[in-house]
Amino acid sequence: MATPSVLRGGRRRRRWPQRLALPVMLLALAAFAVIVTRDEPVPEQSAVAAAARPSVDEASVGGGGTPAVADGGAVHLAGGGTAPSSGRGTAAPPSPDRAPSPALDPYGPAPLAGGGTEPSPLAVRLGVGGDPVRQRFEHPPRAGLLFDLDAGRVLWRRAPTRVLAIASLTKLMTALLVAERLPRGARVPITRAALRYRGSGVGMFRLGRRVAVETMLHGLLLPSGNDAAIALAQRAAGGSMARFVGMMNRRARAMGLLCTRFSRPDGYEDAGNHSCAVDLAALARAVLRVPRLARIVRRRSAVLPAPVRGGRVYLYNHNPLLRARYRGTTGLKTGYTRAAGLCLVATARRRGVRLGVVLLHSPDPGRQAQRLLDRGWRVAR
Repeated sequence: MATPSVLRGGRRRRRWPQRLALPVMLLALAAFAVIVTRDEPVPEQSAVAAAARPSVDEASVGGGGTPAVADGGAVHLAGGGTAPSSGRGTAAPPSPDRAPSPALDPYGPAPLAGGGTEPSPLAVRLGVGGDPVRQRFEHPPRAGLLFDLDAGRVLWRRAPTRVLAIASLTKLMTALLVAERLPRGARVPITRAALRYRGSGVGMFRLGRRVAVETMLHGLLLPSGNDAAIALAQRAAGGSMARFVGMMNRRARAMGLLCTRFSRPDGYEDAGNHSCAVDLAALARAVLRVPRLARIVRRRSAVLPAPVRGGRVYLYNHNPLLRARYRGTTGLKTGYTRAAGLCLVATARRRGVRLGVVLLHSPDPGRQAQRLLDRGWRVAR
């Protein structure tokens, strides 16, 4: 059948079939859309793409709020001073069972100014500047803090959020969990793992013997026994040291200790076992709130019953302030490994004022702690 035609101006023209009109129109619209898209990007799509790319400053803050800037190993807010996260930023809070981010450098600054502890009632007030104590050391510790144990006021600081190995200061968290999970009358079996300890130890236990938990806690906190730490951890976690380490890390996250991660209950191995001065100050305050532990850490020595030859063990505290009979000393714990150096968390009380000191990788923690405390008494009255 011939295509219909019409005569216009003396010329015969063919008429396009109506069924071809719609596809042609669609092709024309598609071509126009491509041209517009190339020339004018859609603002909403650009904003979404930008929001999906986290900036370096957001990653440093870790919970929203003001970007953080590293300064000499400590983390400070960009506007000056230090402060914790409000917890109301755009980033989702970490899951309680999530492992710490591998991007955290165990020997670098903490990812959040203030160490993340200030929302906790145990936190020191790191965000308040103008520390009243001015103390310079010829050979300073790598990190340190002098603070009021009751009010949480910071009196002196040096890189308080610098993340460092902490050696046997780890045992503060071990003691805290054991005291919560094991009653006074509990007995702790001596396991093969406990007898394979390395480093410092009570050293008098025999396989299969059951020792009073109070004796074991003294062995943990006074001579810093790694054998006591392993046996207590296994007893408190149903026989599994790995399960106990998981409990330690969950408690650290619950307390807001963002610098802190544990890999063993004794702190003997440095890899994966670290914290910072501000977190350790909060942990010290937590330990001293447990009367059972507070009584132990202030003792210079103890003689306790144990299933050993002679029926008693003689334990001596490593705390240099207690050994030097520094007046008012009430605790707390020492630590040492080659990577961590000499570490000390010390507490003292005079005339109703309680002060705490944290020193990490110090050349002489006993002497430096005394100098800081001596200055602290003058301004804390």
